[in-house]
Amino acid sequence: MTVTLSATLAANEDIERRRRAGERVLHLAFGEAGLPVHPALRDKLAAASERNGYGPVAGASGLRTAAAGYWTRRGLITDPDLVVAGPGSKSLLYGLLLAIGGDVVLPMPSWVSYAAQAELVGSQPILVPAPPGEGGVPDPERVTEAVLDARARGRTVRSVLVTLPDNPTGRLASPESIRRLVDVARELDLLIISDEIYRDLLHDPAQRFMSPADVAPERTIITTGLSKSLALGGWRIGIARLPEGAEQLRARLLATASEIWSAPAAPIQEAAAYALTDPPELVERIVRSRRLHGVVARAVRDRFVEIGASVPVPQGGFYLYPDLSHLRLGGSADITKILLEEHGIGVLPGHAFGDDPAAARVRVAVSLLYGESTEDRLAALTSPDPLHLPWIAESLDHLSMGLKELSLVRHARPREQRPALVPIPCHG
Repeated sequence: MTVTLSATLAANEDIERRRRAGERVLHLAFGEAGLPVHPALRDKLAAASERNGYGPVAGASGLRTAAAGYWTRRGLITDPDLVVAGPGSKSLLYGLLLAIGGDVVLPMPSWVSYAAQAELVGSQPILVPAPPGEGGVPDPERVTEAVLDARARGRTVRSVLVTLPDNPTGRLASPESIRRLVDVARELDLLIISDEIYRDLLHDPAQRFMSPADVAPERTIITTGLSKSLALGGWRIGIARLPEGAEQLRARLLATASEIWSAPAAPIQEAAAYALTDPPELVERIVRSRRLHGVVARAVRDRFVEIGASVPVPQGGFYLYPDLSHLRLGGSADITKILLEEHGIGVLPGHAFGDDPAAARVRVAVSLLYGESTEDRLAALTSPDPLHLPWIAESLDHLSMGLKELSLVRHARPREQRPALVPIPCHG
């Protein structure tokens, strides 16, 4: 099979190239947390910098114990022996798909790498739309139909993957949908992989969060990491919580890990172990982060709503998923190209996430609006009103102007008179 660069990484490189060439582009395409590393984590990393041994494949004992405590404090009593660490949750997800085998059911839309990784391991992703108004979980009733149909055609379907809260929509699946999906998973004997890397970034701390592991601990695998909650994407550390009785799955995952990444980086594990104990200064940082993400995400949503776009209210992380189909300017590739080349707004097309290419839905990430420097980003974190910081206000003005100009295109140029647009290929 042909493997191409992930759509998010490709878009990031294209936008950075355009910026270096002098173009003004508002970067809303890359899912990076956009915040500085907390000094306490830098200190832990520096103190552990002499640790250069490989260590256990599953991760250091201290890290696994800290991760077990992290989940236990969130209501999921966890044995450290059920924890496996890796160089990022993305790597762990790939290892899990290899270890589980068979086809995997995915919500539609869903993060670009899920379907790409499934194809890399020889699985067939089965895309099932999320329930109306939700995201990150495939509609349970439609999962049954899709799995039975695939099995009738000789396919082996072994797992379903969910994201809580979701990328790309920023929505959180309801407890009712989680319970219904768990019932279906039990009925069809499916493992549930729950990507909860955005769990600690719910905008409303009072929002009810339900993990499939809360109701189906015997068949739920959880993955998470520190790239979103603590902005440590470049440090590459992730952890997985396996179900009890999953000794064979654990053995297969560790065998895979031993041949791909050997062990997570030792100094990073030391810093991660500290972070997973929820020390007060890092808890405060996460509280500030999720507030900032929520405030800016809602402000960006307001700009899209002003031009008539349909945009579900984001509930977690730093994403939103506008539908611009009312403008009748083509599908997701068309609208993405127009936004970038005519209005200097970089987003990702919905079809990169498995969505219908004919629908003009795009994924918007707001986290690179917080500033170019560490000083600006810290100011955004601590400001009582970050929307009035000059650099954020300027970006929002740029977005408002571009979207208003976009909304006039439909009236200024009948579609049949506009030049044809070449779709942007997006993979992964």
